Amino acid sequence: MRWSISLGRIAGIQIYIHFTFFILLAWFGLAEGLATGRWESAAIRLALFATLAVIIVLHELGHALAARHFGIRTRDITLLPIGGVARLERMPEKPLQELIVALAGPAVNVVIAVALIVGLILSGRLIAWEEALHLGTAFVLNLIAINVILAVFNLIPAFPMDGGRVLRALLALGGDYVWATTVAARIGQIIAIGFFLLGLFGGFVGFGNPMLLFIALFVWIGAEEEADMVRTRAVLAGVPVARLMATRFHALRPDDTISEAATWVIRGFQHDFPIVADGNVVGMLAKRDLLEALASGKDPRTPLRDLMRTDFVQLHPLDNVETALSQFQECQCHALPVVHRDHLVGMLTIDRVTEFLMMRDRWSPPVGTPSDNVPVVVPVSENR
Repeated sequence: MRWSISLGRIAGIQIYIHFTFFILLAWFGLAEGLATGRWESAAIRLALFATLAVIIVLHELGHALAARHFGIRTRDITLLPIGGVARLERMPEKPLQELIVALAGPAVNVVIAVALIVGLILSGRLIAWEEALHLGTAFVLNLIAINVILAVFNLIPAFPMDGGRVLRALLALGGDYVWATTVAARIGQIIAIGFFLLGLFGGFVGFGNPMLLFIALFVWIGAEEEADMVRTRAVLAGVPVARLMATRFHALRPDDTISEAATWVIRGFQHDFPIVADGNVVGMLAKRDLLEALASGKDPRTPLRDLMRTDFVQLHPLDNVETALSQFQECQCHALPVVHRDHLVGMLTIDRVTEFLMMRDRWSPPVGTPSDNVPVVVPVSENR
């Protein structure tokens, strides 16, 4: 994620922290110090907030390690002001697996809270309430409260919280996954309306909190996005790449220059290009890389071999477009080459997938499943 700083790896998973988190951290401590002049108290608040960050990372690691048990890789974990995000390469396909992965995060918070409570009991301070104002004890009590709140809040049955996925998994155990997602999303939006009304009018009964308005918006948007994503994947699940790939495209060569590639972009025919040598795809040139090179003053005569990406993903004509969509998200690219028997036969772009989704209600591709005899299409620029 952009504007994020790497904190290293835990259990092989890259951990990032977004720079806005430091702004919130500074405000959290400085606001206390400036308002009261009690800088010792401000330092304690900062320590508590920093510890909260560690707890959130552990929460996300709970999801990641549970997903790893089912063979699902976690791309990274990013710490944001609103919480943590663990980017799984895909969601579990079986409802029971999703249920376990969703519960793993709150379970970590429960374990931490129980461990802290046991620690206080063993120290004798939990029952010695006259010592409750002791600095160490008060700090631990705050951590216990934080973990309980995180566990309860995340189990609210609404996307994008863990509770929404728990509800969806339970519904999917006895029904269709798309239906389960739709029902869970609608329940989440009903809860969002409740949060909004409570935040707007709750002040009249002593329960008003402007933060509830933000939570309501967060839940409403999260529910809508989750429902849209699942419906999209359901539509693409039965569509092979061969039906949506472009079969007329320009392929460039490693010896071609930045200037030549820019000419093709200006013509507007194509934005991303496969780089082909001796009939094999050896790289991909993305429009954004080309524009960045030009903006940085790179010599227009620079050969594309110095600019192309060699860590690209190849698709097969019989691959599922749903799988290809995951590949697009992972590589954060706009186009992928389609290769059949070591020959470049097509290009699949995000635009073509988006166009198909927009037109699917009024148009459908030709009926029939592509056979293994997918024709080899010679890229037009190779005929130079």
